[in-house]
Amino acid sequence: MFLRVKDINIHVLIEGPPGATPLVLLHSLGTNAHIWDPQVAELSRSFRVIRPDLRGHGLTEATDGPYSMALLADDLASLLAALQVKKAHIAGISIGGMIAQAFAANHQDQVASLILCDTAMAIPPAENWTLRAAKVRAEGIGVIQEAVIANWVTAGFINAPETAGLRAMLLRTPAESYAAACEAIAAADLSASTATLKIPTLVLVGSEDKPTPVAFAQALHAAIAGSSLVIIEGAAHIPSVEKPAEITNAIVSFLRPSTTDYFEDGMNVRKQVLGEAHVARATANITDLDRDFQAFITRTAWGSVWTRPGLDRRTRSLLTIAMLASLGHEEELKLHLRASKNTGATPADIAEVLMQVAVYGGVPAANSAFRTAKEIFKEIYP
Repeated sequence: MFLRVKDINIHVLIEGPPGATPLVLLHSLGTNAHIWDPQVAELSRSFRVIRPDLRGHGLTEATDGPYSMALLADDLASLLAALQVKKAHIAGISIGGMIAQAFAANHQDQVASLILCDTAMAIPPAENWTLRAAKVRAEGIGVIQEAVIANWVTAGFINAPETAGLRAMLLRTPAESYAAACEAIAAADLSASTATLKIPTLVLVGSEDKPTPVAFAQALHAAIAGSSLVIIEGAAHIPSVEKPAEITNAIVSFLRPSTTDYFEDGMNVRKQVLGEAHVARATANITDLDRDFQAFITRTAWGSVWTRPGLDRRTRSLLTIAMLASLGHEEELKLHLRASKNTGATPADIAEVLMQVAVYGGVPAANSAFRTAKEIFKEIYP
């Protein structure tokens, strides 16, 4: 989709259940949102994944410089405001990680966690970036492609089809936008502000990264109290492409850690699926009679089952609707039909599920469920 934000038209890809916790993925210099393609299938099972193309990259409108880290962070703030996202996990590679730090410094209450991949608080020397900017403006972006690609991936990955894709992204980046972003990196030193962050943070780095080597990641890890550091062996500067499974696993382990607090996890998922207003009303109505029962369903149904990674939230929603329709549990069916707006299950999906119910659960059950669905859809899709 495209959104007019401030002075530019921003291209953004959005996947995952509408009611799930947002996860923003920011790409690196000279690439676009597609460097996160290998991670999206898994992450969008449980998160609302938001992938913008940065200013002057991908399909987002290009503007002349100067750019600054503050400007690029403000682009992100304005985009999230336009999307009505109040709080999100923020991940970024390279310049994307610097933008994430700059955004978090001014919007700590909007950041659930940070994932900083192959990035740094500053990437010296500044002269290298200003010289590169001048060269690209004078001779075009093609003149730097071989040196850049050699930094992005290891020698053994140079001839991979994915590397050809990275090269195409680079060559499609407007020279002025690339140069202006280089100058933003040259001027950026986030050391002071990043050291003040009190946000759960994962720092990732490829063991073979040259532009932002392991030492930079270690410094970042030391600056952010309580952060974790994971080194991706055999990867260079863009490990989301070169070592996709390792990056996906590291992110999933960070965002979905194993837990024994099934009640808290269940309450979070229950709010995301059913809506905070419904859960607040249900909680206010708890009495001594059903207090233990409410804790049981929150801990067991929502905390132990709905949180499992094996099925995405839309699929769980459709399965729940099918079973409730087959069993004739009308009140619970209404609840989950309303919740479908938060799980990504569409009316068309539900109509197909109810056809399946007619065959395997019985025509009367499906007939009743269709009638209930029409009533609820009039309410939630006016």
